[in-house]
Amino acid sequence: MTYTATIDGKAVDTAAHLSVLNPATEEIVALAPDCGVAELDAAVDAARRAFPAWRATPIAQRQAMVKALGEAIKAHKDELMRLLTSEQGKPHADATGDVLGGAMWCKVYGNMDLPVQVTEDSDDRRVEVRRTPIGVVGALAPWNFPVILAMLKAAPALVAGNTVVLKPSPFTPLTTLRIGELARDIFPAGVLNVLSGGDALGPLMTAHPGIDKISFTGSTATGRKVMESASAGLKRVTLELGGNDAAIVLPDVDVDAVAKQVFAAAFGNSGQICVAVKRLYIHADIYDRFAAALTDLARAAKVGDGAEQGTRFGPMQNSAQFARVKDMIADAKAQGYDFLIGGDAIDRPGYFLPLTLIDNPPEDSRIVQEEQFGPVLPLLKWRDADDVVARANATEYGLGGQVWGGDVDAAIALGDRLETGNVFINQPQAILPHAPFGGHKSSGIGSESALDGLLAYTNAQTVMVGKRPVAA
Repeated sequence: MTYTATIDGKAVDTAAHLSVLNPATEEIVALAPDCGVAELDAAVDAARRAFPAWRATPIAQRQAMVKALGEAIKAHKDELMRLLTSEQGKPHADATGDVLGGAMWCKVYGNMDLPVQVTEDSDDRRVEVRRTPIGVVGALAPWNFPVILAMLKAAPALVAGNTVVLKPSPFTPLTTLRIGELARDIFPAGVLNVLSGGDALGPLMTAHPGIDKISFTGSTATGRKVMESASAGLKRVTLELGGNDAAIVLPDVDVDAVAKQVFAAAFGNSGQICVAVKRLYIHADIYDRFAAALTDLARAAKVGDGAEQGTRFGPMQNSAQFARVKDMIADAKAQGYDFLIGGDAIDRPGYFLPLTLIDNPPEDSRIVQEEQFGPVLPLLKWRDADDVVARANATEYGLGGQVWGGDVDAAIALGDRLETGNVFINQPQAILPHAPFGGHKSSGIGSESALDGLLAYTNAQTVMVGKRPVAA
């Protein structure tokens, strides 16, 4: 089957196509358009032509259409879920969560208003700070959560009055293209354009003079290139980038209960979550018991095809990431580190790795210092609070961090010292509608989610109205 791009409200195919693989079988699922300069120019032109009327559309109508898109996604959830599993690999339950999460973000932003701040209302003047749309937004979504992260960009951009050119990852374009098809019956032509394409399309978007803002989720290395490219035109940017998130476990926790939550926080989506636990610091007094509990959980979990009943963890999404994580495991073996479980690729078609736990590797090892973005977790011992905070913060990244403790105040006090944009105390990572989400240091610029995420698609405009009569 071949899917189509959406440009100016119409279906568009291309002469060249991308072959989209199922990462559980390495078989071709479908073909997607390989859009290039001509298609991008057409989409940007359509978005620019649609912008004045869309900007002038009352926000209540824009909100209603964004909510209608969410309802359409929800109404097609079973179809979209199966399609998402076939191209991304995640189990059906997780794929349903991704699809419904995208629908939820449409509803959240469809109910969110742009504020008007009155900073002065005196006898002399009234000063208002209003929020105006930026223009054409180029939204580049990643392959780990294709629907949620696409809608986390498109929904607020549209509510704010921007028009959008949305590009899914070349590894997972199908579900987003299908959502683009659904959107044709909801939005005016040119308001929401959806293009798939290979590695060349992203740089074309970030450099395109007709795009006013870039919103990108992906690796820090690529984020730097996005920012460099966007700088030539002074494009606004929102960058949600990599993380090497540390979790710290205090000695007074309920080991079995907390191990279950940390296990999910580390291995959810087969470790392919930007804000997943990537380094786990366990107090030495409970290290052996906690490590044993994690090992038991890993041994009991089924890794397999996301379409198979009972599968909890699917494959790595693509061959490049699969090779990268295998290389990190090979390095750990070459260095002689101890493995509690896992370590060898599963002998079957597809990009499968077992859940892998590495026992207390050195702090300067690759598996500790680099973001693995896969189902491999280093366990590290600590005793001194100052030392563990220093180790947790000794990274260029600053996306998220977790602290788990029976004494909540002590856990909060430790969490206050983490140099991250998001701190989770006694709970796994989450992106919530009322909480801004963004990274510190090399983990990004700007925020998504909540009101901050809506305002990121606007410019501030200060309007001063004098109240004194103007002399004739």
